[in-house]
This record gives sequence, C-alpha cells and structure tokens, in this order.
Amino acid sequence: MCGNGETAFVLPRGATGFFRPGDGPLPEIDRRLFRTGLYEAARLAEGTVGEVEERTYPCTFHIASVLHDREESVVLCHAHHPWIAFVRERGLWFDTGFIDPPWWARAFSWVGFEVLDRLLLTTPLEEVDTSGLSREERSACRLYENTTLGGLLFNARDHGPGCAPDEPDAG
Repeated sequence: MCGNGETAFVLPRGATGFFRPGDGPLPEIDRRLFRTGLYEAARLAEGTVGEVEERTYPCTFHIASVLHDREESVVLCHAHHPWIAFVRERGLWFDTGFIDPPWWARAFSWVGFEVLDRLLLTTPLEEVDTSGLSREERSACRLYENTTLGGLLFNARDHGPGCAPDEPDAG
C-alpha cells in the first residue's frame, strides 16, 4: 500500500513509472551523465565498467556494473529521476536485496545523481510520502505487491490497463 508517511523522501510524478498519457511524458534522466558517473566510479574503485543495459519497457531503470577486486557491484539508475541504487545481483524485480552503496558511489553525486542507501530503499511504503504522485499513480501502486520504497522505484512490471507504459512511443 502507498502511504502518506513521514520520510523526508517525497515521491515525485513519474517515480513509479505509472502515468496517464494526458499528463504528458515522464521526465528522462540524461543517460550520458549516468555513464559519466559510472566510469568515474569505476576509476575510483580501480576497476572497470561491466555490462551496461539500457532500460526497456517495462523497466523503470537502467542496470550496469562496476567490476573491482574480483567482484561485481550492480548499479541501478532510475530512468525518470536521478537516483542510483545498489543491489546484490542483477534482476528485474527488486523489493529487497538493496545494499548500501560502496564508498566510490560518491562519483554519481558529482554528476548530479542522488545515491540512495539501503535504509531508505527498504522503507515500508506506509512510511513514504506519496503526495507528489498523481491520483492514478497512487491507485496503480496499490495493485502490486511492493512493500518497500525501493521496490516501487525500481520495478519491471507491466503498468497495466488504465496506465500507459512509461515509453512514449509504446502502445
């Protein structure tokens, strides 16, 4: 359930990927800035950039990795707002599994992204301020089984009847 909770994190329009065509297109992050942050983060980690996957419908995020110290750090970048999250492994569905960002994640903030930590991402939805969402977004987010803020932000669900996919050229 989406709430009108007490966290300082207010969900703006487009945070969920749900929208109505009459409301106009959702904002898009500058993917070049994401890549710049990714390469700078890899440099700081003394590693390399791994696979980068541009998001495709119905995902609300791009996914990439930084390879360092014989490990892979999986990075999620929200498609509509400048938010970065880290997860244990690649996937399409995230409600849990978020991890705290590594020290080198600060490189993303240098290019204008907000790096979200595990505590914020695992905040129960009842505690999240949804006042910035449209009525349709609030209604649609109740239909799915997300229990956390991170699960609501980083999702790959079909946005269903009554809500258009978050791709402007999609049906």
